[in-house]
Amino acid sequence: MATTDGQYAVVWPCGERRLKVRPLAKRLDTLKGKKVAQLWDYLFAGDEVFASLEAELAKTYPDLEWVSWREFGSTHAVNEKELLASLPQRFKELGVDAAISCMAC
Repeated sequence: MATTDGQYAVVWPCGERRLKVRPLAKRLDTLKGKKVAQLWDYLFAGDEVFASLEAELAKTYPDLEWVSWREFGSTHAVNEKELLASLPQRFKELGVDAAISCMAC
């Protein structure tokens, strides 16, 4: 809306923040001897990305273990909400130290 003095009313394009910002999880100091879960939404070339990551990271961290994306299924499926909610327990059961999520953009 224009006023007679050439100024316009402006609305902020971002909505009101509904969730409180939480601190980030503690980051790993190293990947040496760690177990990393692979999460993928099956919408892009995650299988290729993870294969490349495994090959390259093995050069620096030969004892790095992987839990394949095949173990979890698509993170963008009909049961997405349940799958994501189950991850903390699954990670604990599998001894996962970290996760990499690969998704289409």
